[in-house]
Amino acid sequence: MFPKKLNFDNYKRVLELFPWLTFLKNSAIITFLSTVGIVFSSSLAAFAFATLRFKARDKLFLLVISTMMIPYYTTLIPQYILFSKIGWIDTLKPLWVPAFFGSAYFIFLLRQFFKSIPRELFEAAKIDGCNTFQIFYKIYFPLAKPAIITVIILQFIAAWGDFFGPLIYLQSEEKYTLVLGLNAFRGMYYTSWHYLMAATCMVTIPSLIVFLIGQKRIIGGITITGMKS
Repeated sequence: MFPKKLNFDNYKRVLELFPWLTFLKNSAIITFLSTVGIVFSSSLAAFAFATLRFKARDKLFLLVISTMMIPYYTTLIPQYILFSKIGWIDTLKPLWVPAFFGSAYFIFLLRQFFKSIPRELFEAAKIDGCNTFQIFYKIYFPLAKPAIITVIILQFIAAWGDFFGPLIYLQSEEKYTLVLGLNAFRGMYYTSWHYLMAATCMVTIPSLIVFLIGQKRIIGGITITGMKS
């Protein structure tokens, strides 16, 4: 159960085999930009659906939510063709640019929280001369801190651990992410399990730290957003 002697040679060897600093930089860029994009776009859309009154608002929101039922693999080929036409294959852009167009799940999550904020705050800010965007970033966005932190943590874990996206769009080794670099230890006839396990442990640590730090905020944020329909 417990080894008599700890041996860290596998970790040292793993760091020597591949340019992990390059992989780390790529993963950090994708994770940071996709998280910023998701928070920015999803919060704006959620604010509009929760507070603004426009024609067919509820029907449009239902249409957005219905996209959650479309499997990712159904849209994969059209997206790949699109990104290929504009020359984005073997770049990091397909992995973070779509985040700036929002996520149906996070739009729903944030909308539920925004609806729990009293409407009187919106009306009072309007009387004081604030425009709609000022009401969003001065009042609603700060008050939605628990839900925003929940979105950040969930998106960080999803982007950091994404394997399928980089596998499809990235081709050259200098563009690989950490998770895609793990696949290099798997061969057709032989897998270097000792190196794979050591590398997996190192790659998992950031997500584990983020989750442990924000575990209470995730549960609290989801609980609060589910209290208002």
